[in-house]
Amino acid sequence: MGLFKSKQRKEIEKKMLVKRTINSMNKQINRLEEQKQVFIDAAKRAKEKNLEPQFNLALSGYRMTVQQQKRAQEMLLNFEITAQMRDVTMMTTEFLRSMSVISKEMSKLADAKEFEKIQAQFEEAITAVETQTEQIDSFMELSQESFNQAGKAKDGKDITADDFEKYINEQASKDNLSSEDIDKEIEALKKKIDSES
Repeated sequence: MGLFKSKQRKEIEKKMLVKRTINSMNKQINRLEEQKQVFIDAAKRAKEKNLEPQFNLALSGYRMTVQQQKRAQEMLLNFEITAQMRDVTMMTTEFLRSMSVISKEMSKLADAKEFEKIQAQFEEAITAVETQTEQIDSFMELSQESFNQAGKAKDGKDITADDFEKYINEQASKDNLSSEDIDKEIEALKKKIDSES
């Protein structure tokens, strides 16, 4: 009985660790969302005061935060999928153990022919589980490759200065900034971007 409690306790601890990890990753994603707002606010202030270097710095910070947030979301999804796959594997293991017990019990009650039939069914079940395990392994490898490629992608870097500027303008208009001031800022930034390209 003590061994059963020990196994049960370990399983509960594993589930609690999974839950804590998911909560921690969700908190990190939320913190990054708040950080995006900090950069947006900084960009609005820089625009109001005509501080172009600070505006560009806020844009860089915003892009970096978007990239980190996307990676965190991908990590969370990978973790959730892996945890779910572990649960399915455990269920399959329990099924096989139960089948083994039932097969042994039935061998005592059934004649040889009946046992051979059950044994064949049992072997089919094992083959099916092995196939499922291979599919899970393939999925994990594919998932890891996708995650590695996603990590190398230009996440967040594809936010252009125009996109960010448009968003800041929308935010600034909510703060009752003069549309004439915004138009002047946009024109100045467009000229600068054109001259640099």
